[in-house]
Order: sequence, then structure tokens, then C-alpha cells
Amino acid sequence: MINYNEALEIIKSEFEKLTLHTEEVDLLESFNRILAEDVIADVDLPPFDNSAVDGYAIKFSERTQWKIIGEISAGNYSSFTLTENDAVLITTGSKLPPNADTIIPIEDVEVNGNVLSLKQDAFFKKGMNIRKQGNDLRKNEIAVYCFTKIDAKTIAVLASCGKEKVKVYSKLKTAILATGDELIPINEKPLDDKLRVSNNYSLYAAMKEMNHMVINLGFVNDDKKIVTEKIKSALALDIDLLITTGGVSVGKYDFLKEVFEEQGVKEKFWKVNIKPGKPIYFGSYEKDERRILVFGLPGNPVSSLVSFYVFIKPAINFLFRQNEMKSVTATLQNDLKKKDGKRHFLRGILFEENGEWKVISEFSQSSGNLVEMGRANCLIEIEEDKLNPKKGERVKCILI
Repeated sequence: MINYNEALEIIKSEFEKLTLHTEEVDLLESFNRILAEDVIADVDLPPFDNSAVDGYAIKFSERTQWKIIGEISAGNYSSFTLTENDAVLITTGSKLPPNADTIIPIEDVEVNGNVLSLKQDAFFKKGMNIRKQGNDLRKNEIAVYCFTKIDAKTIAVLASCGKEKVKVYSKLKTAILATGDELIPINEKPLDDKLRVSNNYSLYAAMKEMNHMVINLGFVNDDKKIVTEKIKSALALDIDLLITTGGVSVGKYDFLKEVFEEQGVKEKFWKVNIKPGKPIYFGSYEKDERRILVFGLPGNPVSSLVSFYVFIKPAINFLFRQNEMKSVTATLQNDLKKKDGKRHFLRGILFEENGEWKVISEFSQSSGNLVEMGRANCLIEIEEDKLNPKKGERVKCILI
């Protein structure tokens, strides 16, 4: 059985083989998308020398009194030729007169009619409070790099570069299928040994949270013929990923692994030395120049979602050159039980106190306890050779 790091590297190597497609979208529709090109500045930024404050533009000298000869506001430029005796009222962001080289903040001066006087305790020096043309970026320099995830700050830069439309990577397309005789729709009340199907919804939301496309294929019972037809249909879809839950362990009705093989999926690994999520399956399907990566996740709701967080999410982030897994190191607030040689991903509650990250985990860690999973905000990662971590030890916490 392979370990966690080996499994993740195999997954990442297969993700690298996926073909990334691109498309153009309107700037306002590009939020949370991944930029597919370097964006070059078509003008200097800022495009002209301008004032960093509301104040008075002067031509520097040692004098402390000036004559106010006019004003300039943002977008309403007027050209003035200043002498050392002159000052022009100017607002933040306004273009400077040609020979102005200093801005005195408005709070450092007194105005009496058209006479401007420096306050007694005020100080000024040549060049202060001026944003020079091209100080942020020069024309033809890269303004935003390829593979940048577009957020509000990035959109501001793209707009300043005149990018009404931007080239982004197309979203991955994922299909999700749950299996199990125990499953019923969520609008039905469970009786006897039945359970509402939750995996489809949690995995759907997890993919949507990463801003990718998802097809919910619903769920099917543990009937090999029905499962085979469903998998066959899924592999014919225009998708990049197929995620199934259930049917990949060693029970009598766990025949998904067999179905995958019969349908031409090439197994990359089955079972990883982790808890929860040990019976995870991963394979690749290729036909007619199409490639689909196939994940068979455990049926237990917690196991399937943890598997997504520690395998699928970091692999997608790797593909798009994003931070693979956000984590912090925190001080453990209680003892944990770990008696085996597996890598454990334990649910925890991470918090900051007096500038220090701390984590507490008083959950049962049952792979079927969705309520605990819903309350957790991190996974405490305990490596294979670490046993029974104690209160006060430093541990890695993956943010979820």
C-alpha cells in the first residue's frame, strides 16, 4: 500500500497530462477565474505625474509663503507655469503642472485670501507627495502574470490596462456519482437502514467552491449491471474528472473497481495508508483523444470529503499553479489518540489567541459523523511515524 505523499504525486503527474483550454470572458465575469496569459501594460501606470494628497503644488524653494494662482481637480486639468512665488490648489490624483515638483498637504498650510502660508511647525521637502508617471508600472511591462487567480485587486489592474475582455483557463468539468443500496433522496425521510445521500451535495459544493463546473449524476443502488451502465454513460461525457463514492472497499458489493477496469479505466493506485479514506481508488481513462481522471472515493461521508480536501483539491490547485494546500502550524490544546502507522487527518477547530494559532479536537473522529465535519474548520495532519500527539505539541492544520 502506498503512502499519502506517493499517492498525491501520482495524482499530480496525471493532472499535468490534462489539456487546459482557454476562453475569453468579460472583465466583470472573470472574478475567481485563472488568467491564461501575461497581461501587458499598454500605458504607464500612473499615466502622468499626479498628487498623492489634497494640497498645494509649488516649485520648490526655501520660501514659506506663496500666491495662489488657481486650482486643478482630478479630470479637470489646467496648465499653469509656476514661479517660486506661486501655488496651485490640487486634489488627490490630479495631474501636476509641468514645473511643479512638490505638494504641501492642505493641513500644513493656512489660507488668507489668495495668500498661502506654511504653518509654523510644518515641514516640506522637494519632491514630497508626488506619484511619478510609470512609478507603478511602465508601458510594455507585465502588469498581471499568467496563472493569477483574478480577484477584486487584480480586476482593478486589468481595468487600468484597458482589458475589457480577458483570456482565462476554462473550468474543469466534473461528474459526481454516489453508489449504495442504503441511499435515498434528501427529500425523503430515512426509515430502517436508509440514509439520505449527502456525498453528491458535499462534493458538488466543494468543486463549486473552487469555481469549476459540476454535473450531479445522482446515485444508484449496488447492482453491478446498473452501475456499469451508469459508469459507461459517465465516461462518454465531455468531462475532465469523474468522482464516485462507495463501492471501492473489499465488501461483497464493492465492485466499482472491477467495473472501472471493464470499462477501460487504467488503475494508478488503490488504497492509501491514511485515515480516513484508506480505500481510495484513482485511475485514468483515455479514448478518442479524451482523458478523464477517475476517483473512487469511500462511501462514508467524512472519508469522501476528507479525500477531496487532501487529494483532489491540492491536485487541481497544482494544475492551475495555485497554492496547493493552505495550512498553518498550531499548538495542540488536547491529547490525540493515534496508535497506528497511517497518516491521520483529524477534524479540528483552529483559532487564534494572543497572536498564536491554537487547535482543539474533541471530536469522535468517526468517518460517518457529518455533524462533526460541519463544525470543523481544519484537518490536523499527523504523519505516519507520529503516535498519540500530546497537548502543547505543534501540529500542521489544513484549512477547510
